[in-house]
Amino acid sequence: MTEKKHELLLKIEGLEKAIKEHQDFASTYGNTLTTTKQQLVDLHKPELTPQQLEAIEGAVEQAVNEFDFNDTENYEIDYSLDYDGRVQCESHEFINDSELCSMIVNRVCKLFKEVEDESTDTK
Repeated sequence: MTEKKHELLLKIEGLEKAIKEHQDFASTYGNTLTTTKQQLVDLHKPELTPQQLEAIEGAVEQAVNEFDFNDTENYEIDYSLDYDGRVQCESHEFINDSELCSMIVNRVCKLFKEVEDESTDTK
């Protein structure tokens, strides 16, 4: 009986070791797969220099800084009365995000020259 038990314990130990080794391989393959998928996504992205990235960052920052976050027309505010009869803000929501996005897009677009797409030309 003890010999059979010893055999089974060795077999279990070997199987656990094999499973652990294969999990390590699976993890490595999973990481490689994730990296390769990201490389495929990045393949068709236009390349930018560090100076261009800084210019885009500056344009976005300038557009956000010029946006008037203090203008109450940019928010939808729901008021209510509390138990003491005081008016309180029940909820508020920023509703003018399209104007902010438009300002950012306009600033960023000024950094580039628009050209015709060669793939859509029909000659």
